[in-house]
Amino acid sequence: MKHLLLAAALILAAPVSAETVFITADRMVDVLTGRMVDAPAIVVTEGRIVSVGRQGSVAVPEGAKRIDLAGLTLVPGFIDMHVHLTSDPKMQPMDALLKTDNYWVLVGAQNAGKMLATGITTVRNVGSSGFDDVAIKQAIEDGRLQGSRIVPATYALGATGGHCDETFFPPSFEAKSPGVADGVDALRAKVREVRKYGAEVIKVCATGGVFSRNTEPGQQQLREEELKAIADEAHMWGVKVAAHAHGASGIKAAIRAGIDTIEHASLIDDEGIKLAKERGAYLSMDIYNTDYTQSEGKKNGVLEDNLRKDREVADVQREGFRKANAAGVKMVFGTDAGVMPHELAVNQFGTMARYGMSPLQVLRAATSTAAEALGREKDVGAIAPGRYADIVAVAGDPLASVEPLMAAKVVVKGGEVVADRR
Repeated sequence: MKHLLLAAALILAAPVSAETVFITADRMVDVLTGRMVDAPAIVVTEGRIVSVGRQGSVAVPEGAKRIDLAGLTLVPGFIDMHVHLTSDPKMQPMDALLKTDNYWVLVGAQNAGKMLATGITTVRNVGSSGFDDVAIKQAIEDGRLQGSRIVPATYALGATGGHCDETFFPPSFEAKSPGVADGVDALRAKVREVRKYGAEVIKVCATGGVFSRNTEPGQQQLREEELKAIADEAHMWGVKVAAHAHGASGIKAAIRAGIDTIEHASLIDDEGIKLAKERGAYLSMDIYNTDYTQSEGKKNGVLEDNLRKDREVADVQREGFRKANAAGVKMVFGTDAGVMPHELAVNQFGTMARYGMSPLQVLRAATSTAAEALGREKDVGAIAPGRYADIVAVAGDPLASVEPLMAAKVVVKGGEVVADRR
């Protein structure tokens, strides 16, 4: 009887036959070489790419599911390195305060689905309350929700009274972000705490910000030794660090501290650009969203002081983007979706092209270069063996114009069609 029970247990534990998918299209962009490939044929098993070849030279595996994307060009799924899933920019501030805390998990789940539908198959969520981004990630991975792959930061770290603190409430509320700490040892402890509960990247606010109160974007808010302590601690645990840094001094302090990606970089100067190139830091510059915030922000309840700061950094940031890209700094696609509606994030492709990037540079910023910055080149960022079969099919030639990237026809995640607009 024991042997029969053991045999039954082994049968139940045995892996089921993995689904194999065979994907074809007219063309494919190999972002690693920068070349266009005609008549691609891609074999996928258990959501990952097994082989990439040409139609006619790759045999269709027996029993494989076929996905034929005739007339379209394939590019890797996009990676947005700076999003806030649990935000709704259209909600009036008072209305937001009337929602229960767990409401925002549902908002984030919905937004993860919206971003996936545009072709953004991976997002780095750089800050949320209540470990909501971890919960959404887990639900997506368990198949309960459809949404982008999520790299969560949980609570953003910052100084008391700084951009990552609660800055809109009077003293009687005693409102303080759980990510706030002061001093080297306290910030090291915060790195350990958020990593313990699911952070896969550490977000830190090095300077003031646009959409907080009583902070200015150019204002440095953590000392360089504090930033270095955060970076050293995170790297010891194998975790990368992203620094919100608008001001020139904060940008340079964050780069010298060894932080991996600089977010916004709005007021970067020539010295900062040179330092970023020398140290290999990545810049994630959200140069589209001002178009939305300036046209819709007042209607959405954004305070004039915040809109004033937004106006002041907009053109300076865009020119800094142009200069940094021309200088050869490593640039990644990061939109700050959540400040604007998440489904508009792909509009940044057009802005990046307008401010000096070639279509291939734009595409790499959102794929292979972003994957490098994440440290996940084995999983995402290219249509290549071993990586997830996260693929976007577009009309036209994305190496001639970025326009096709802003209107995905078909989105495939893990070898499964999740959006089809043909």
